[in-house]
Amino acid sequence: MVTEVLGALGSAESVLDCTLGGGGHSLALLEAGASVTGVDRDSDAIAEASARLKAFVETGRFRAVRGDFTHIDQIPELRDESFAGILADLGVSSSQIDRDERGFSFRPGVALDMRMSGKGESAADLLNTASVEELTRIFREYGDEPRARRLANEIVRRRSTRDFVIADDLVGAIRGAFGASAGPGDFARLFQAVRIAVNDELGGLERVLPILRDMLVPGGTLSIIAYHSGEDRLVKHAMRAWSTTCTCPPRQPVCTCGGIALGRLVTRKSITASAAEIARNPRARSAHLRSWQKAA
Repeated sequence: MVTEVLGALGSAESVLDCTLGGGGHSLALLEAGASVTGVDRDSDAIAEASARLKAFVETGRFRAVRGDFTHIDQIPELRDESFAGILADLGVSSSQIDRDERGFSFRPGVALDMRMSGKGESAADLLNTASVEELTRIFREYGDEPRARRLANEIVRRRSTRDFVIADDLVGAIRGAFGASAGPGDFARLFQAVRIAVNDELGGLERVLPILRDMLVPGGTLSIIAYHSGEDRLVKHAMRAWSTTCTCPPRQPVCTCGGIALGRLVTRKSITASAAEIARNPRARSAHLRSWQKAA
């Protein structure tokens, strides 16, 4: 959604790209005249984006910083810094999905990893140790799956005789729980649910949203692209709350809170990818962009 991002942040002089990835958004913002700081917890992404944007590194208009954006307040290089624009493109990058060694896809033989940082509990660890109740919650809340308990029971039954190791093991459990009609759409949604749990993506997003807001200069804009309904819901509710002048109970006749809005919604409804972009990149079909501007 490069065009849409430029519409929101293209006039910003300084931009924090919280999810650098392959550097596509950063490149567009640099070409629009901004100075950009890119953050990513993936060392491969840092190296590749830095090479791609070498000309801007040499002029001092781009720098890459390794770190987890959900703990951006703990990155020493960014302490006390503020920006005219902040962008977060949530989820996993296409390059990560396409690399079998990263363990994000459901292609045959791919290891069940899914760790964005390469550290901590892997997808295989989670599937081999989580309780039926926890697995049910993950597939229900993160995968919108009404048959979540059936799948959780099938995973626990299967792991009692053989550990989950590769993508085929989870695909087999999904087919075992739902039947042969289960297909790529189910696999993508349920693998995504596991990935969200492995990386605590919703918890991290909820934590970092007010931090990103406070890193904006007065009049600065925060833009977030979400691909999951839970992510988009968190962003929508946070931006609406920041734009509210009164926090008194709805039926209270007189305002007593004296609330002042912290800023305004730039997009009252989310912006979705164009048909042309979806044709080029089918993964963009679930993208939702929301923007919010801090009070001047």
